[in-house]
Amino acid sequence: MLELYFWPTPNGKKVTILLEELELPYALKPTHIGRGDQFRPEFLRISPNNRMPALVDTEPKVGGNPLAIFESGAIMMYLAETTGRFWPMEMPKRYDVVQWIMWQMANQGPKFGEQGHFMRASQTPANGDQTYAVRRFSDEVHRLYGVMNLGLFEKRWLAAGEYTIADMICYPWAAGWKMRGIDLDEFPNVKRWLAEVGERPAVRKGMAVGAELQEDPATLSDEEKARRLKLLTNQRATPIPKEWGEAI
Repeated sequence: MLELYFWPTPNGKKVTILLEELELPYALKPTHIGRGDQFRPEFLRISPNNRMPALVDTEPKVGGNPLAIFESGAIMMYLAETTGRFWPMEMPKRYDVVQWIMWQMANQGPKFGEQGHFMRASQTPANGDQTYAVRRFSDEVHRLYGVMNLGLFEKRWLAAGEYTIADMICYPWAAGWKMRGIDLDEFPNVKRWLAEVGERPAVRKGMAVGAELQEDPATLSDEEKARRLKLLTNQRATPIPKEWGEAI
């Protein structure tokens, strides 16, 4: 059985898209990142980076003990490789896919996330003038849509001449172009690609997973908002949980 530790964010939806495309059964393990579930000692055993998604394969094909994997890119590579789908193994096709996975993990996800962070921070006067940071990351987001537009020039899919995990891993973040102030007409190749990927039934199902878990921020008390802000902002190293026992 595959157990997916998940919250309905773009990073979580990358994996649910792949699982739906593969038609694999999986158990959803909601991990409420607003409340701080990702800091629980039992979750840190699976994902020491205190981030979701994370996957536990309780019965890996290679046998042995359950296998835990953190980081969405690693999870998707594992699922694609073990099923033999959506990731061609012959070179250079294999590394055509890998380079887009690395690009997404190192560029698209982090930079889009930083843009969102500073846009939210700019709404609170106590945070000071965030003009530079908002402009810096908004420009970077614009640049990264341009990277995809270049990569999709005269190509139906991002990599290997076929639909792969490269497309799946990039789609959830790219699909939020409206909230990022992007004029999609500037990027016609991305616009065409988004429309085609978004029409796939498995993509629709994967993007809809966990919709019922979302909460209305307006329902949170001021105390809870303050607690979450303190918990999630300016994080530093997490010490070894006492529940793990003494180090050997």
